[in-house]
Amino acid sequence: MSLRVLILAYDGVEALDFAGPFEVFTTASRVSQRMQPGTAAPFEVASVAQASPVQARAGLRLLADHTLEDSPKADVLIVPGGVVDVPMACPDTLRWIAKSAAGAQLVASVCTGAFLLAKSGVVTREAVTTHWEDIADLRAQFPRLDVREGVRWVDSGRVVSSAGISAGIDMSLHLVERLAGRELAERTARQMDYAWTRNNNSNNSPSA
Repeated sequence: MSLRVLILAYDGVEALDFAGPFEVFTTASRVSQRMQPGTAAPFEVASVAQASPVQARAGLRLLADHTLEDSPKADVLIVPGGVVDVPMACPDTLRWIAKSAAGAQLVASVCTGAFLLAKSGVVTREAVTTHWEDIADLRAQFPRLDVREGVRWVDSGRVVSSAGISAGIDMSLHLVERLAGRELAERTARQMDYAWTRNNNSNNSPSA
């Protein structure tokens, strides 16, 4: 059975924060079916937004697959970063994040998406990270969080967060490894021609 990966989109989202995880999970499914013909894809990926089209940071326009009202249940919820002022001030978006996270197997943020997880109450005291420019602000706004710096991603178990922009690709490959195995993650990175950076600090991964 495929795991449903939902990626939030909103006005001001960083394009690569959104597209990086999208590329990883869709590529992983394509590679998996090449490795095992006739089997179901491990991931089914869709986007969700309050309304479409969404204008990403720098102007790229995105058409989401679902609205907040009609979105299906997420097995994996990904909240990308960018300019988060609009979603941070939107009660409907914050409620959707909280509700979707509650039913998901894994929740992940990219870059300033960590602010949205904190604002919606998904994380309160967990270890998280964000873009290096926003570390101090995240600590100031949410002082109970254990905000880590100098890492590509932090795995707190059910919640995984990554640093800025391209780190979301590294984190997404880590999630593929957790959910579908190291071989698929490595072959996905190879297919993408991407030099996958793993965190070497064992404290960033959940206990086996």
